[in-house]
Amino acid sequence: MKFNVIVEPAEEGGFNVTVPALDGCFTQGETEKEALENAREAIICYFEGLEKLNYIKAGTGVLLKEFEVVI
Repeated sequence: MKFNVIVEPAEEGGFNVTVPALDGCFTQGETEKEALENAREAIICYFEGLEKLNYIKAGTGVLLKEFEVVI
């Protein structure tokens, strides 16, 4: 999957990164490279959180399947 990210210099130094497609997904880093590496980790964590929510909402008696969407 590919995501567009917004990389902005932070007022206090370093860089802030926002992932517009994923509500509330943002991170930061001291360098642009570190900020982008942290963004990759934030995206992974975002989806891990959604997976846990799906599991909780699915409850018993429901089959939860994983599949990939390619756009």
